[in-house]
Amino acid sequence: MTTRPNGGESPTRLDDKIVADDNSTDLKLESVNSANKVSEVKSSEGYYNFEPIAALNLPDWRVTERALVRKLDFTLLPTLWVLYLNNYLDRTNIAQARLNTIEEDLNMGPEDYNIAVSVLTVGYMLAQLPSNMLLTRVRPGIYLPATVMIWSAVSASTAAASSPETLFVIRFFLGITEAPLFPGAVYLMTCWYTRKELALRTAILYSGLVLAQALSGVLAAGIFQMDGVSGLAGWQWLFILEALMSVVCGVAAFWTLPDYPHSKTGSQTWSMNEDMRRLAEARMEADRVTGASGTAGIWHGVKLCLVDPKLYLFTLLNLTMTASYGFNFFFPTLLRGFNIGSNTVSLLLTAPPYVTGAIVSFVLAWNSDRIKERGWHISGGLLAAAIGFIITVATDGSATIPRYVASFLYAPGSFAANALVYSWAVSTLSATPEKRAAGGAIVNIIGHVGNIISPYFFRDEERPTYRLAFILMLVFGGLAFGFAFSTKMFLKRTNKKLREVASATGTVYSPYTT
Repeated sequence: MTTRPNGGESPTRLDDKIVADDNSTDLKLESVNSANKVSEVKSSEGYYNFEPIAALNLPDWRVTERALVRKLDFTLLPTLWVLYLNNYLDRTNIAQARLNTIEEDLNMGPEDYNIAVSVLTVGYMLAQLPSNMLLTRVRPGIYLPATVMIWSAVSASTAAASSPETLFVIRFFLGITEAPLFPGAVYLMTCWYTRKELALRTAILYSGLVLAQALSGVLAAGIFQMDGVSGLAGWQWLFILEALMSVVCGVAAFWTLPDYPHSKTGSQTWSMNEDMRRLAEARMEADRVTGASGTAGIWHGVKLCLVDPKLYLFTLLNLTMTASYGFNFFFPTLLRGFNIGSNTVSLLLTAPPYVTGAIVSFVLAWNSDRIKERGWHISGGLLAAAIGFIITVATDGSATIPRYVASFLYAPGSFAANALVYSWAVSTLSATPEKRAAGGAIVNIIGHVGNIISPYFFRDEERPTYRLAFILMLVFGGLAFGFAFSTKMFLKRTNKKLREVASATGTVYSPYTT
């Protein structure tokens, strides 16, 4: 075992194979025939256990790998990105509808909007874990597009709502039907992309959420011009037309989404050759954390998660971070409080902070992948958001420019940090595919508790400044900063134990990303 100057460790040759759950440093050794020894691979190439790739006997495997990743970047990633953008448009367009006449038309009371936002999250939380576990047993190339078609129908039905109660019911079922996409998309990405590739791709996927926020205001500003057409209000046209967009994208996804690397179905059958498909499966095996393996099975995967302390660190991190960007469903309302023009102007002004957020997310994730670090990058985004919250709390409603400038700190900072958390969690909780699916779903489910409580930070009597809301978001952001640091330190200690065992036994050492 050798240590590089930058703190990373170079692997040793394999005379033994480490087999263990990734939530334990109690390793069991299995003898490997010395005739199957393989050359060392530097960690800069991302593979500490090169044996699965070497067994393929591909003379130019790096060329094949580059072609494989390129194919994924032009099929899997853009398909999931477009679906997630539409997913978030259909989930959050109620924020734009509020600037039209939905509250008046449905006779909504002071707290009804907050309930409509929160009840979707309840349905979303209930469906995520069973959906993600089901995804390990079905074809994602069929399952995910099918859920798009279903949620589109539910979202369009919002136009038929006639009272707050019917709106609540529709929003609840919208949460259930939208729940499979994001955790399912990230799970599918972890089946194709290695850890060193994942953070940037997850940030690209997450930018669909950020750009949905930017586009939503622009789209709503145009669609609201249809107010009164065919006897429908502008907000009704908003739900109908954006649902129709989702249907079109869902139909295309049936053709472009791959299934799993080992599958004989999905878009990989026409987009990749046999060598690419074999390498796709082998490199995921080579990328496992030291000795990560385990008994396959849905309930076994759930059990592995529940006994893993890392799960609880990531859930607390995600919960506090999600609560810290509760401004998400209120941003158009916040901008309307600046009194700088019509509702159309307010909708258009929502775009620049979110576009900035997408750019910052790309840069932060790219650098995070480049140096293989997560904790400090997440903390940096949270720090920027905290500065934006402090500026907002320290100014009154008449300070239009400082408050708008502050949104260029808290919106990009929050979204850039959050994009890294989920990929960090899923790639860490990865002993088996079932554990990875369960872990991703549980982290996302508990995280959405933040989406249930944060709408109640924004009390109508505090318009337009919402000072208490920003104080609470600042507090939760500080807690998220603490959990990011704690998670990083815990993983560093775990890596130290893994390194000691590997050094003592002469086995390969593949650490967690911290």
